[in-house]
Amino acid sequence: MRDAVTTARRVVVKIGSSSLTTASGGLADERVDTLVDTLGRLTAEGREVVLVSSGAIAAGLAPLGLPRRPRDLATQQAAASVGQGLLIGRYAASFARHGRTVGQVLLTVDDVTRRAHYRNAYRTLRKLLDLRAVPIVNENDTVATQEIRFGDNDRLAALVAALVHADLLVLLSDVDALWTGDPSKPHSTRITEVRDDADLAGITIGGSGRSGVGTGGMVTKVEAARIATGFGIPVVLTAADLAAPALAGEPVGTLFHPQRQRPTARLFWLAHATSPRGRLHLDPGAVAAVVGRRKSLLPAGITAVDGTFTAGDPVDLVDTAGASVARGLVNYDAVELPGLLGRSTSELAAALGPAYEREVVHRDDLVLL
Repeated sequence: MRDAVTTARRVVVKIGSSSLTTASGGLADERVDTLVDTLGRLTAEGREVVLVSSGAIAAGLAPLGLPRRPRDLATQQAAASVGQGLLIGRYAASFARHGRTVGQVLLTVDDVTRRAHYRNAYRTLRKLLDLRAVPIVNENDTVATQEIRFGDNDRLAALVAALVHADLLVLLSDVDALWTGDPSKPHSTRITEVRDDADLAGITIGGSGRSGVGTGGMVTKVEAARIATGFGIPVVLTAADLAAPALAGEPVGTLFHPQRQRPTARLFWLAHATSPRGRLHLDPGAVAAVVGRRKSLLPAGITAVDGTFTAGDPVDLVDTAGASVARGLVNYDAVELPGLLGRSTSELAAALGPAYEREVVHRDDLVLL
């Protein structure tokens, strides 16, 4: 038995579209019920469960008469708006059989990188768990644009696990484990445990799944495992029909061991969930202050600004060679910064007013890369 699984009190479970829906779209009710029965048993044991569920877009295909997953964002969003209600309604009915209430939590990257939004997301999830409800998390596909998307729910699940300080992440898909190559080939073997990147050397990792209704694949699952284990969370990767034995601690699927102690959760999100909207070029002194002494970034240390961004957006801080050394949430719009570069905060306050006596990036909103 796997102690990391059996001792976990707070568990995040992610399930993909292909494990919940038919290839032509629409929910497969018996698959939903089977998953919920497994998770219901966990909650009956007093364990906390957060479910990250794909399937909204796939569930909306058949009702809208769409033969396959659309490629354009607008039609995907339309399908998600129809499918999300169907998905959460089906979960609510199924969990009710176990006396559990579900709560829908739809997230975009923006919701969990800005400080106030991050606190709100954490408090909502925490309160749902305190009230013995099951949070069901998905990306808010109906409003997310390309710039504020997680990209896939494997990555979202890893970041949610960090957000709620989970003890375990379980990734369920249509593949039973990580294999050394194509599982259908006779020379491929199942990998039972991964302790570090050396265990992944020489492995051929496949792309998207077989069903055609999802967006992820083994590449995204391995990357999600890296993200979660980097936060100190063990990960089990296996097939949806093996969820029950996997969550009982049986040695099915692949177990990824945690790599290190947990960093600050919000900064972990900033490093892994965001894409920079611009770049701030630092002089050597500013690089030393930010990287070596963990100081805030001031206007005096910036030599140039790239990109279009507004206050609160993520930006990369780059050294004189153009390498990104940190990422942070900027306190100024891009159009404001050129006139401030190279000047001290006291000089700016005297010339422009006290509102300009502030950091460009505060150290509490900055993570080293």
